[in-house]
Amino acid sequence: LWPASRAWQSAFVDGMRAAGHGWMTDARATLLAHIARGGTPQSAIADRMGITKQAVQQLVDGLVADEILERIPDPDDRRGRIIRHTPRGLAAMRHADRVKQTIEEAARSRIGDRAFDCMMADLASLVDHFRAREPG
Repeated sequence: LWPASRAWQSAFVDGMRAAGHGWMTDARATLLAHIARGGTPQSAIADRMGITKQAVQQLVDGLVADEILERIPDPDDRRGRIIRHTPRGLAAMRHADRVKQTIEEAARSRIGDRAFDCMMADLASLVDHFRAREPG
């Protein structure tokens, strides 16, 4: 699973950079995968990624400077911040959706419709299995 995951992410980052998003890196792609389109509390991002709040802070700072993300006050936590996409970030996420679709179409073409559909079902089952084992 790990080599396939790394190959997929590399293809994704390459596709995003080719689409004009030169700011995209592996670390930024990983962080962006944890941010809902409507925004996500910064503390939740650190928890989801399993890295320190300081590391998330640095990644978010860079994406804020690149005008991909913005911080807004969290209405449920006086000290907290919600991280959400800017209009530029939302446009990039639309490109990301197309890049992901292109990667999936290439995989489907490589192994065939039936094998691809089986693989996706098996992967969904594994995700459910691993999530059920997570604490909390």
